[in-house]
This record gives sequence, structure tokens and C-alpha cells, in this order.
Amino acid sequence: MVHLAAVPAEVTAVQTARRFVDMVFKHHGMPLDIVSDRDPRFTARFWQEVFTLLGTQLSMSTADHPQTDGQTERVNRVLGDLLKSYAHSFQQWSDCLPTPEFAIDNSVHASTGHTPFYVNAMRHPCFPSMLGMVASSLSGGGSTVASEQP
Repeated sequence: MVHLAAVPAEVTAVQTARRFVDMVFKHHGMPLDIVSDRDPRFTARFWQEVFTLLGTQLSMSTADHPQTDGQTERVNRVLGDLLKSYAHSFQQWSDCLPTPEFAIDNSVHASTGHTPFYVNAMRHPCFPSMLGMVASSLSGGGSTVASEQP
């Protein structure tokens, strides 16, 4: 799953750890593996010790082999493209982070053949256009098409 957050250019290890706990840990627990682009916030001794204590493997790409960082580079490229298409109607790009996050997490990934939503929860998320269908089936109305709602 991808979790996106706007952070200031200068962010401390403590601030990063708090974001991590708030955005990742509380939803998924401690991951068994994290792939990082060698960001100093993930290479700091603090993080190394936290991951060691919790039994999490931290996989770093190598500086002279950027192709090993393909996973994070691909997400960054896709995110950039999505932000360009969404941000035109928002004052700040950070305002629209939930939309590309949803799009990335609802896209089939070649490595698994599934969406991150499905891998994480064994179900696909509901879309706003599906809410009428869900409400109808819950109320026993029988209609499965949102436009048929009274």
C-alpha cells in the first residue's frame, strides 16, 4: 500500500517516525520489509535501531545502482504524473494527495497481479458510484443500479 503525506523540506527523524506510526503502523502493524530510496530519514541510526528491535528488514537501494531502486522510482514517477493531472483544480498539490494515493493503491501491480487494496484487505474498495448499489442491496430494494434509486 502507498501512503502519501506532504512534509516540509526539513523534517526530523522524530517527525518522520511519528508520521510513519500515524500513517502506516496504526493501519497495518509493523511491516516485515520496507524499500527505501536511501533517504537520510530511513538510514539514520535511530531508524536502523528501531527496525532491528522490531525485527523489520530495511532494504536499501545502492547509490551506484539506481536500477535497484526501481520500485520507489516507479511510484514517484506515477505520483508525479497523477499530481499533474489532479493538481490543476486544487490550490496546492498536497490538497489532492488522497486521490492519487487511492489510484495507486487501486491499480494492479505486476509483482502480485493484484491491487494493493486487494492484497491488504482481500477485497476491492467501493467507489462513490457504487454507494447507491450498496445501499440498495442493504435495504433489500433489489435494484443494483445506482441510477434506478428513487
